[in-house]
Amino acid sequence: MTRGCKFSFHVAIVIAAITYIYLSTVFVFIDRWFGLGSSPGMLHTVVFTFLAVMCISSYRLAIYTDPGRVPASFVPDIEDSTNPIHEIKRKGGDLRYCQKCSHYKPPRAHHCRICNRCVLRMDHHCVWMNNCVGHANYKIFFVFVVYAVTACIYSLVLLVGSITVDSQNDVDDSDRIIHVISGLLLVPLCLALGFFLGWHIYLIVQNKTTIEYHEGVRAMWLAEKGGQLYSHPYDIGVYENLTAILGPRILCWPFPTTGHVGSGLRFPTTLLHSAHGGRG
Repeated sequence: MTRGCKFSFHVAIVIAAITYIYLSTVFVFIDRWFGLGSSPGMLHTVVFTFLAVMCISSYRLAIYTDPGRVPASFVPDIEDSTNPIHEIKRKGGDLRYCQKCSHYKPPRAHHCRICNRCVLRMDHHCVWMNNCVGHANYKIFFVFVVYAVTACIYSLVLLVGSITVDSQNDVDDSDRIIHVISGLLLVPLCLALGFFLGWHIYLIVQNKTTIEYHEGVRAMWLAEKGGQLYSHPYDIGVYENLTAILGPRILCWPFPTTGHVGSGLRFPTTLLHSAHGGRG
């Protein structure tokens, strides 16, 4: 399902950064180090162009893909044996009901104050996409981060190589400025995106969302306080967690598709008493 997209200053910044990194990498770093007309130069240009295309396509899909809406007709069936999990509010023990949307919320769904609606398996609202990251676009978002990290590290390596070659030759002031700006942009991006990628790899192998991680910390503390052991109820094993998010076909993992139909919504036979947090 697609959605409309309003103009966002943050999205414009991301597009501008991708454009600048691509142009500087191809027409400055690769050209200065190898020469665009040489065989290594053309090879690096093709590889980096592929990474840039995958970044742009996955980023566009992540923006325009609806993260997942709760059906208006959804009503939890507490007697349904095929769905043994029914999340309840921490206070009162009632089934989770969204007062703002005026409907019940399925397990793992949360209300986003920015989008002003409930989102299935909501992870977080990403201002850099002007969209929520949820059930339907989580894999697309993850693939975008993977390609973004790879492209930034690749560009940083080419930047270092270009600087090494330029140190032995006369360099224009404009090239020096590009090198400085690119370094100031790429180093923080590599560090931030690398940490972000590692964080979401951890979440995927645990079959958690960012919201569930923070709720789980509190639930673990309460369980230990009561002398009990806490385990995340949606963790069904590392491989099963990966296929639930990225899809059952490993060869399709690198592509920005919506992944498996279940997409992490499989339920084990354990009752979850969910914390009713700030996101609703």
